[in-house]
Amino acid sequence: MAAHAQTNAPKAKKRVLISDAGAIADGTTVNTKAIQGAIDKCAASGGCVLVVPKGTFVSGAIFLKQGVDLRVEKDGVLKGTINIDDYPMIATRWEGVEQQWTSSFINAEGMTDLEISGEGTIDGSGEEWLQSSPRGGRGAGRGAAPAEGAPPPQRRRGRPRLIGIQNSKRVRVTGLNLTNQAVWCLFILYSEDVLAENLKITAEHNIPSSDGIDIDSSKRVRVNKVYIDVNDDCISIKSGKDEDGLRVNRPAEDILIENSHFAYGHGGVAMGSETSGGIRNVEVRNSVSDSGNWAPIRFKTQPSRGGVVENITYRDMTLHGTRQAFEFNLEWRMVPPIAPPAKVLPVVRNVRIINVSGDVDSVGVIHGLAGSPIQDIHFENCNITARKGFKLDHARRVDLTGLKLDVKTGEAITKTDVE
Repeated sequence: MAAHAQTNAPKAKKRVLISDAGAIADGTTVNTKAIQGAIDKCAASGGCVLVVPKGTFVSGAIFLKQGVDLRVEKDGVLKGTINIDDYPMIATRWEGVEQQWTSSFINAEGMTDLEISGEGTIDGSGEEWLQSSPRGGRGAGRGAAPAEGAPPPQRRRGRPRLIGIQNSKRVRVTGLNLTNQAVWCLFILYSEDVLAENLKITAEHNIPSSDGIDIDSSKRVRVNKVYIDVNDDCISIKSGKDEDGLRVNRPAEDILIENSHFAYGHGGVAMGSETSGGIRNVEVRNSVSDSGNWAPIRFKTQPSRGGVVENITYRDMTLHGTRQAFEFNLEWRMVPPIAPPAKVLPVVRNVRIINVSGDVDSVGVIHGLAGSPIQDIHFENCNITARKGFKLDHARRVDLTGLKLDVKTGEAITKTDVE
C-alpha cells in the first residue's frame, strides 16, 4: 500500500492592507500610528504580510516585528516624513561607531525569516530633507536654527537611513524601487544570510551620503541584479571604525555581489572606509559600471582604522566612462580631526582582479602605507583604455602581467616603493 506524500510547506500568511487599518493614501496624512498599530496587531496574532496598496502613504519610522513581512504593491508608495521627531533614537552603529542614533525609516531588529518586497516604491524624501535643513550636509536633519535666547540644542540627530536591518537572520529584500534616501539606503548590520535582489536604488545627486547598500559586520550576504545610481558609494562594505570598531571586532565576510549595474556613485563596490573589524571573502562579478562612477573597484581606509581586508575578488566587469578603474587608498580622506594610527595599521592583501575591461579617465592608484604596504594584488586578463595612467606606491607583490593598458597622456605606470 503506497504511503501518502506528506508536505511541510509553510502556511501562507494572511495579507493585511494598511488602508484597512486606517492609513490614508493622500500623500500628506501622517500614517505612522495606523501602520505601526497594524504591525503590532499582526505580530500579536501570529504574523501577516503587511501590504502597502496603490497610493502614496506618508509615515514616520516604523518597526517591523517577528512574523510580519512588508510588501509594497505596484503603484504603492511608502514615503517618509521630514520631521526628525518622527524618527526616535535607537541603539545602532553610525559611521562605524556603536551609539544611539536616528532610527531608519523602515526598521527590522532581531528578526528571522523576514521579507521586504514588492514592485512599489519606498521613498526617503531626501531632497525634502535637504530643503528643510539650513545645513543640508553630512548627517544633517535638525531643522531650523534655534531662536535667539532658546535653550541649547540637543545632541546632533542625523537624517534617517531608508531601511535598517540589524541583528537579523534569513532576510530577503527584493523587487522594490528604493529612492531618495535621506542618507544611506539599505543598511545591513550584524546580520546573516541576507539577500538583496532585483532592486532599483536611486538618489538625486545633490543628496550627500546617499549610499546604495551598506553591509556592516555581516556575513553570508548576497546582492543580485541591482541597479544603483546615487551620490556616494553604490555599495560599501564596512566593519567598524577606529577604537570602537576594534573593540567590537566583527568582520564583514562571505559576501557575493553579482549581475548588477553601478551607475553614478563615488564607488562601485567599496571596501571601507570603516575596516577595523576586518573584511574578507568578498566576490564581485558580472557587473557594469558607467555614468562617471568615481571608482568601480575601491579600497579605502585610514591608519587609525586597523583591520585586515583580504581575499577579495572582482571579476567579469565592464567599465565605461568611469573616473578611475582602481582605487586603493590607505590614507583616504585624511582631514582634521585626524585620529592617531592604530597599534596595528590596516592591511589590504590578496586581491584578485580578473576579466575587467573598459574605458576610463584614469587607471587609478594603489597607495599603501610605509608601515603597511598593500600586498599581493593579481591582475588577470584586464584591458583598460585611459587618458591618465596608474600610480603605485608602498606596495608589494603586485602582479601587473595580466593588466594591459592603453594610456593617452604620460606614463602608463609610475611606481614608488613598489616591489
